[in-house]
Amino acid sequence: MKFLKLLLLVTTFVNAGFGNIKNDFISADKAFKTSAVQHGDMIEAKITLADTIHVNADTLKFTLVKPDKYTLDVKLPKPHEVDGNMVYTKEILVNIPLKEIYSKTSEDYTLAINFSGCADKGGVCYNPISDKFDFKGNPNPTSTWSKISRAMEESNPSAIVDILVHESSFFIVFLFLLFGLFLALTPCIFPMIPILSSIIVSQHSEDEEPSALAGFIVSLIYVLSMAITYTLVGVISGLAGADIQSVMQSPWVLTGFAVMFFALALSLFGYYEIQLPSSWQSKINSISDNAQGNGILGTAIMGFLSAFIIGPCVAPPLAGAVLFISQTGDAILGGMALFAMSMGMGLPLLLVGAGAGKFMPRPGGWMTIVSHSFGVIMLGLSIFMLGKVVSPEWTLLLWSLLFMGTAFYMGVFNDSSAKVGSKKILQLLAFIFLLYGAVLFIGYITGARSVLHPLEKFTSTKVVQGSSVVKHEAKSGYSIAKLDKEIANSTKPVVVDFRKKSCASCDELEEFTFSDVAVQEELKRFTFITIDVTNGTDDEKAIMKKYNIFGTPTIIFFDKEHHYLPNKTMSGFQKSEKFIKHLKTM
Repeated sequence: MKFLKLLLLVTTFVNAGFGNIKNDFISADKAFKTSAVQHGDMIEAKITLADTIHVNADTLKFTLVKPDKYTLDVKLPKPHEVDGNMVYTKEILVNIPLKEIYSKTSEDYTLAINFSGCADKGGVCYNPISDKFDFKGNPNPTSTWSKISRAMEESNPSAIVDILVHESSFFIVFLFLLFGLFLALTPCIFPMIPILSSIIVSQHSEDEEPSALAGFIVSLIYVLSMAITYTLVGVISGLAGADIQSVMQSPWVLTGFAVMFFALALSLFGYYEIQLPSSWQSKINSISDNAQGNGILGTAIMGFLSAFIIGPCVAPPLAGAVLFISQTGDAILGGMALFAMSMGMGLPLLLVGAGAGKFMPRPGGWMTIVSHSFGVIMLGLSIFMLGKVVSPEWTLLLWSLLFMGTAFYMGVFNDSSAKVGSKKILQLLAFIFLLYGAVLFIGYITGARSVLHPLEKFTSTKVVQGSSVVKHEAKSGYSIAKLDKEIANSTKPVVVDFRKKSCASCDELEEFTFSDVAVQEELKRFTFITIDVTNGTDDEKAIMKKYNIFGTPTIIFFDKEHHYLPNKTMSGFQKSEKFIKHLKTM
């Protein structure tokens, strides 16, 4: 009897408790009332909360879901702390500038207000809420220049193509000329300046002063060669639908480049001269009034090779042009656009050549020193090319020999008491080269793989906040079906990275961007897939064709619902900060 009374008492309390919870529970449509109304150049978004309801601050997001998906960067009100959590209560008011939305799209769009909330008592939390509101697009569409600027900033070739197909031929050519001028203001063009300077120096004897006309003709040949290279590669790749780097990044071609740089380096050290046959030289000399005689073939070769040295820098506009050619079939317009871009990019080099008479070293011993210095640069470029073919350990050995050899050449162990002024500084520089070369050699002996981290075997592994840096293993043998299956099995957004073993920018992405702790922290929200397309199998080509991929590295994205997001595609090397910002829009 006592047991039955106790059971009745407990049942009464339980029923009373559940009854209170049921009575206190407020339906979601009453707990949260959302609205979004356009006022002038703002959209006023408001969430009104019931008295006993709060919204978790870290769940509040404002997103465009149509025509494309973007997370808006808006200023949120300051939350307050309740039981250790940052929350909003009563009312949330957010003003979204229309310019923020119009920077993403000028079409009609759908704004989603996303958040999660809970009751203050009882521990009841609601399912995540996403209320959507439709708005008309920008009555004064964003200018083409703004769209292009955004596409370039996002390194998205597809976005560039979407812009080009609606513009006139004249505008497209002019636009690519501006692309080239813009690239000329970036560090991309810097490696070309010492190469061109070395060519001008090497083509004049010690008792001959290079004239402005001679320097301009040399630089013009150099820039034209580089421009023709980009034009031919772009047009052929676009028409064939081929990977823009697949042929030029093959081991045989890269080895040939390395040998050419090595041969040019020897010519700068004075072992021989690279020149055209005398009959050809006579004709060229008469055209240029004897201002330019030797080494035109070498100049053209250097322009050809230089196009691939700076290839990663021009990846977005170049890939955009190739994609444009492949989709429209207009090879002539695409070729003209690429040629215009290359000439714009070469403008600083033409100025360097035209100023040769003023800025090149005067005849004498300095000419030999400068020529030999540029010879060292050529050797470095040869190692750079060869580093895409041989193992990282062998590349490390070659760099160590170059730095130590340069130090000995500069007289690192010569009597310093007889040296004064700048010569002492040069000897100090030689000693630094010797030390760095020795460090690289130690790295080679201990099995290090990176020129930037030669002592990695002696230092602790990268650990931040107790977590080691994760390296992403590139896997080959993918097909469309295999990739689709992995994407379908993911419960997170998906990042797919396409790379090749001979792709320097791919290695830089892994070494500097993907290994960044902040990037890895952000990538925890994603499923990360790395595909090695070095072999260029039919299945791999089919994947690249499906997603309009014309070079590596290229990164494509899928949302949680496994939808491909072409407007999120990124090409070329990406800095950590830029990549993190891009990921946050997902």
